Amino acid sequence: MTVSTFAVATLLAAVAVQGGPGIDLSKLELKNAKVEVVTWKGSSAIKVVQDEMTQDGALVIKGPTFHNGTIEVDVAGLPGARANEAARGFIGVRFRMQADGKMETFYVRPTNGRADDQLRRNHTVQYTSEPDWPWFRTRKETPGLYETYADMEAGEWVHLKIVVRGIDAQIHVGGATQPTMLIKGLKLGDVSGGVALFVGPGTDGYFKNVRITAD
Repeated sequence: MTVSTFAVATLLAAVAVQGGPGIDLSKLELKNAKVEVVTWKGSSAIKVVQDEMTQDGALVIKGPTFHNGTIEVDVAGLPGARANEAARGFIGVRFRMQADGKMETFYVRPTNGRADDQLRRNHTVQYTSEPDWPWFRTRKETPGLYETYADMEAGEWVHLKIVVRGIDAQIHVGGATQPTMLIKGLKLGDVSGGVALFVGPGTDGYFKNVRITAD
């Protein structure tokens, strides 16, 4: 077991023995977020909402930095009561976070998964690299390369699995054995950094069963 795997396994066990969602709140640093342990769709979970609804919220996992390996988590996202009409329930994972604010992000837009509009469906799964490659830049300059479709419903649990190797990454959505999205050339290059759970503006987000395994 690597150092990173051990740190997160300990984080998981601390709450799991109490019947919680598999996340120890004391191991999280909150960024524009408030959290509570709730029951959602029959499971114990951490609920996350933003303090400032027009900005992202994040739960930074304290511990060793992440380089290569696998990040898995179950998420459920939906527009909250204070969300505007552009809200899609954005929810996902940030990784290889840098001290200067740069980071890689995979997230989903759950309301797009069953939309009666093919173009919206094609925007369900998203990769970005902040701050230089936000979604609107990738969509304009490399349309279709960093977003794709996966079936999901707003507010329902969906499993995310991110596999990172050097400058490449794969994301598996909903238990898919084949990657839902392939990234050949992560924008930050072959670096190490922190990991965070992420919710976008206007989202009520739910997380459970976080697991990080380092190679």
